[in-house]
Amino acid sequence: NDHISRVTALCWSPNNKRLAAATSDRVVHLFDELGEKKDKFSTKPADAKGPKNYMVTGMAFSPDSSKLAVAQSDNIVFIYKLGVEWGEKKSICNKFLQSNAGVTCLTWPLEQPNELVFGLTDGTVKVGIVRSNKGQKLYSTDSYVTTLCSSPDGHAVLSGHVDGSIWRFSFDDSG
Repeated sequence: NDHISRVTALCWSPNNKRLAAATSDRVVHLFDELGEKKDKFSTKPADAKGPKNYMVTGMAFSPDSSKLAVAQSDNIVFIYKLGVEWGEKKSICNKFLQSNAGVTCLTWPLEQPNELVFGLTDGTVKVGIVRSNKGQKLYSTDSYVTTLCSSPDGHAVLSGHVDGSIWRFSFDDSG
């Protein structure tokens, strides 16, 4: 029940063992399944020497609950390796820098352990390919992406946009 700053993003781990809460001071607080604060870490700006004037806009745990993707308004998604046990060393293992659009939201589909999906202020929805550290456009719209969610089976995502549209993307699992 420690007081934390204004919350900007929340997510549960798929194994239900952790809750992550990002705050307006750009700190990620980690809680156990009973709500006890166990750990915290400061996020990093896209430009290591740049100002810390960004906001955490979304978070998602990897399907195996060992990593946490953090979307930021300074045009980047970082993936932090947390490990599966409390107290393991945290490190940035991937980053997806976007050239000219802020990252607004993200989701990590359960059946896509090497692909996370993120939305941008310019209406683009991209997939971050973890193995290659490369981003790839899934589709573009003319409207700011406000939210993303994964289907329960992990084979599709929905994106919601500021103009009221909802788009669906299905991952091709035919090989």
